[in-house]
Amino acid sequence: MNRIPCLLIAAALLLPALAPAQTSTQVDFKTEVAPIFEQHCIKCHFGGSTHADLEITSRQKLLDQRAIVPGKPNQSVLYNTMKNGLMPPPGSPRVTADQIAIVGRWIAEGAAWPTDVQLHLPQPTSEKRAAGQAAASPEKAEEANVRQIRDRILAKQREQVAGKVAAYKVTIPNTTVSYDMVPIAAGSFEMGSPNSDPQHRKDEQPQHEASVDGFWMQAHEVTWDEYRLFMFENQAGEVAHKDEVVDAVSRPTKPYVEMSFGMGINGFPAISMTQHAANKYAEWLSAKTGEFYRLPTEAEWEYACRAGTTTPYYFGSDPKQLGEYAWYSANSDGKYQKVATKKPNAWGLYDMLGNVMEWTLDQYEPYKPGPETSPWVKATAPYPHAVRGGSWNDPADMLRCASRVASDPSWKQQDPQLPKSIWYETDAQWLGFRLIRPAKVPSAEEMYKYWNSGVENDEQ
Repeated sequence: MNRIPCLLIAAALLLPALAPAQTSTQVDFKTEVAPIFEQHCIKCHFGGSTHADLEITSRQKLLDQRAIVPGKPNQSVLYNTMKNGLMPPPGSPRVTADQIAIVGRWIAEGAAWPTDVQLHLPQPTSEKRAAGQAAASPEKAEEANVRQIRDRILAKQREQVAGKVAAYKVTIPNTTVSYDMVPIAAGSFEMGSPNSDPQHRKDEQPQHEASVDGFWMQAHEVTWDEYRLFMFENQAGEVAHKDEVVDAVSRPTKPYVEMSFGMGINGFPAISMTQHAANKYAEWLSAKTGEFYRLPTEAEWEYACRAGTTTPYYFGSDPKQLGEYAWYSANSDGKYQKVATKKPNAWGLYDMLGNVMEWTLDQYEPYKPGPETSPWVKATAPYPHAVRGGSWNDPADMLRCASRVASDPSWKQQDPQLPKSIWYETDAQWLGFRLIRPAKVPSAEEMYKYWNSGVENDEQ
């Protein structure tokens, strides 16, 4: 099958769905600039404070003090003090280069500050340390780091070519490791199985209409080449590089066994990670690349898998053809195989069926009747989460586009850690994942929820 014409056609069709999210270049004061001022500036520079000679409470105040010169960031006191490291003072959280760039672009674009947007002073905490400082919880520290990751993502998005909707390659910074991203147009489809499918199961019904927004999806499952960069610092091919934002993302503990179980590393899919570990990899990769990544929802996964088809498999209804498109129990030789060695679906995605099952973002729950828009069953508990696609260990009926599996604590039964690891599913040697990049960048609060889905206790 010639993949190139399919991708060119897909790219042309995707322009209306994906381009709008890529062409907006105007800095939004409320969601981008105001959070920076509230995080770093307003606690000192408000009316009546000891630093009121530079009052950052309104656009007019900044103009009166010549702290900003609209259109001329290099002539603006506010921008220059940030750029030269003079604000905030030593000992305070530093303004990142990405945040400084956002403030600079805001001034260059005219420093618009809607009159209905007011900055909020930080609220005093009720409990103080002996030194008079509040103790920051791990959750608050991570939320602050997520905001910095988002600033980095927004800064990079503006640097990219407007309207880019074609498939493209990403090389992970400071490494030689790369992966391909495939554009998926926004659209609607019938999610689940009809009664006419003789293999349909109860948890695949009722079949219902689901609509999803546009996104890019990794062309194949995350490989060990990619995932080991996250698991272990300074892997072969990774250049040592200090990055406080990346380093602040939690990384897995060292596994007690070799996690490929002898099935292969280079070019093979990463396996046996928890959903929590997959989410943290998405957070790490987002910080590393400056592009927002997360797990797909069940609806996004099935929509991309079907690639416009309505048949049990994305190539039709005949399971005898499955060997051309997927690794499964009949042809896998009892282990996973290198990614992208079988035929892709019509949208250029490899191994959506077979090789390894794939995590989704959703809690596993029964379907509800009726149309849904961007459905996501938000996880409120560590088990069960929804897993899709079937694996090298499964029969043909488990590789249908609509087939679903619920995660289970038995997947880490042999884990010797007490409590069980939050990072590894030692007994799920057929389980992996791939990520998507939504066309629309969500808020920092939404990012935090995606990357901490279903975390309630030590087991995922």
